[in-house]
Amino acid sequence: TEPLGTLVQEGYRVVYENTEIVNQIEGKENNLPIFLQGTDLETPFINDSNLFYVGEHDWIRYPKGRIKKGEILIEVKGKVEKVAIVPDDFSEKVLVSGTLYKMTVKDGISKHFILTYLISKYGVAFKDRYKSNLLISYLSKDDLYAIPIPIFSKKIQDKIDDLFGGIFSKQKLSKLIYQEAEQLLLKELDLANWKPTNQNNNTKTFKESFETNGRFDAEYYQPKYDEMLAKLSSIKKDSLLTLVDIKKSIEPGSDAYTETGIPFVRVANLSKYEITQPDIHLPVDIVESPDTLFPRKDTILLSKDGTIGIAYKVEDDVPIITSGAILHLQLKTKTVLPDYLTLVLNSKVVQMQAERDSGGSIIQHWRIEQIYNIKIPILPMSIQNEIVQKVQESFRLRKQSKELLERAKRAVEIAIEQNEEEALKYLNDSHEQEM
Repeated sequence: TEPLGTLVQEGYRVVYENTEIVNQIEGKENNLPIFLQGTDLETPFINDSNLFYVGEHDWIRYPKGRIKKGEILIEVKGKVEKVAIVPDDFSEKVLVSGTLYKMTVKDGISKHFILTYLISKYGVAFKDRYKSNLLISYLSKDDLYAIPIPIFSKKIQDKIDDLFGGIFSKQKLSKLIYQEAEQLLLKELDLANWKPTNQNNNTKTFKESFETNGRFDAEYYQPKYDEMLAKLSSIKKDSLLTLVDIKKSIEPGSDAYTETGIPFVRVANLSKYEITQPDIHLPVDIVESPDTLFPRKDTILLSKDGTIGIAYKVEDDVPIITSGAILHLQLKTKTVLPDYLTLVLNSKVVQMQAERDSGGSIIQHWRIEQIYNIKIPILPMSIQNEIVQKVQESFRLRKQSKELLERAKRAVEIAIEQNEEEALKYLNDSHEQEM
């Protein structure tokens, strides 16, 4: 073994001062630098569906915080468990937060092998051993660099590199197919090439504004919202409440948090692709019958606080409890398919409605009454099926990608526990079974 520090070509963690986070809409409109955080890492990938931004002055002030293609990003503050590699096609205008350590490894060492080892049970054990167990866990540079790394032959490192070729290609294809589903939806809604107007003024009577909507803030009446709904005027629509039963979860408060028990999923654990493993749990006796709070197969989880409008459909019954900021939607009609509805909820059609409804508040909050009245376009079932096939194929590829990652982890563990020959045999046997 060698200490990790001897294998590092360059490494850095930035400590920022007085950095103001900018939301996604403003950041994209002004081409601001992305501010990559620990919550954006989904080992070994970077999830770009809910990125935040910072001002241009931070880009100038913190040049060492800029990421480079191929760098390894390691979470060293917070959960201290995520690791990712910056892909070649990721945006170049990105600053990485102080919760992440960024590094490149020396020639002759596979970055994919280093990543795999760090997320294997041995790498995790060393990180847990070295991290400081304060209220927020922290792994210092010295302790990170002290982690012993097994030095294996180039043959097994090359095998791990090959696996990562499949991991990233399946992930990329999954993303492309999901985007095809999104584009097909927008095409059928005649929104594929639509861009909102730059006009920012509108005239409404008192009756049209406060009496009808209870809103006086100008943001609510921006013309782009009326224009978007006008584009959908010829398409059948239903309010969300006519399509689903909506159930609220609970908000037990931080006093109830435990390290073991029922996983407690918050908005930070939710994306349109998956639920990430939470680090917070609740006692099994938090309520009399906790299983009544578990999401059932085809339940759509929808966030209404903080980062609003994230929708994810669960594939099977899952023994988790979600926070009160996440609603449970269960279909009560056959006019829409669950995967189709989930895609619509994540699309600009609903995101713009959410943006309009939650405007004017410092912390985004989507009221339940507003969610009831979301307008959902209902496309013909043949089109819905075509969209759903793409969504399901996308998720199938994501699952395969994660299975390859687990295979890489297990191979590294076998090489440590037994020897390289057994690890290579395991990889070859797994490949033949897949074929």
